[in-house]
Amino acid sequence: MSDDPELRTADPADAQPLPEAAANPADRNTLPEQREAGHQRLERPLAEPQASEAGPPASPREPDEDALRLAEALVFASAEPVTPRGLARVLADDIDADAVLAALRARYAGRGVELVEAGNGVMFRSAPDLAPRLRKVIDSPRRLPRVAMETLAIVAYHQPMTRPEIEHIRGTALSQQTLDSLLELNLIAPKGRRETPGRPTLWGTTPEFLAHFGLNDLRQLPRREDLLLDIAPPKSAPEMLPADLQPPPQARTE
Repeated sequence: MSDDPELRTADPADAQPLPEAAANPADRNTLPEQREAGHQRLERPLAEPQASEAGPPASPREPDEDALRLAEALVFASAEPVTPRGLARVLADDIDADAVLAALRARYAGRGVELVEAGNGVMFRSAPDLAPRLRKVIDSPRRLPRVAMETLAIVAYHQPMTRPEIEHIRGTALSQQTLDSLLELNLIAPKGRRETPGRPTLWGTTPEFLAHFGLNDLRQLPRREDLLLDIAPPKSAPEMLPADLQPPPQARTE
C-alpha cells in the first residue's frame, strides 16, 4: 500500500458507528427525547376502567318533624290546594311528598281542622261536625243565585261547551251578568274555541270549582240520574161534605 496519507484507506476499526435508522419513517425528523417519551407512552399499561362509584339510589327516608312542619306551613299559606308535586319542590330529595302528606293527614285526623283532599291536592278545612256551631259566629259565604247555579251545573256536566249550548239546555238566554259572576269567582274559565264558524269560546270548570264544592275531581260529581228524581203527584184529599149533608151512619148488625 502507498504511504501517502491522502491515498491511505481508512481502517475499519477506526470508523465511528452510524446512528441506527429509525424504524418509523416519521421518527427520522423527531428528536431523541421525543422518541423516548413516545416509547414510554406505548410501554405504559392501559389504566383499568374504574368501577362506577355511584351505588343504587337511596330509598326515601321517613318524614321527619322538619318535613311535617314545612308541609303544614305550605298548606296553611297556600290559597290553592297543594299537590304532592308542589310540595316536593320544597322538600329534601330523599323525602317522599306523598308520605309527608299522609303523615300530616293522620296528625290532623279528628281535630277541629282537618287535612282534606280537594282540587287534585290537599287543603285545611274545619271539621264538618263543627259547621253548625261555627255558623253562629261566622257569616256563611254568599250563595250563588239560582240562575248562576243552573249555569254552573250545566257547564260542570257538559264541559267544554259554548254559550249557545248552555242557552239551548237552559231553554232561555244567558245574561252577561251571570257569566261575569262565575268568572269573577273563578268557577269557570275559557277552555279554547270550537272549530266552527265564528269559533265560539268553550267554557269549563276550574280547580277553584272543585275546591269550592269539596271535590277531588269531576268524577265525584253526583250522577245526573240521581238528580232527576221522579216525584209522584200529591194525592188529592177526599172531598169533605158539610155536616148536614153527611149520610147517616149505618147501623151495626150483630
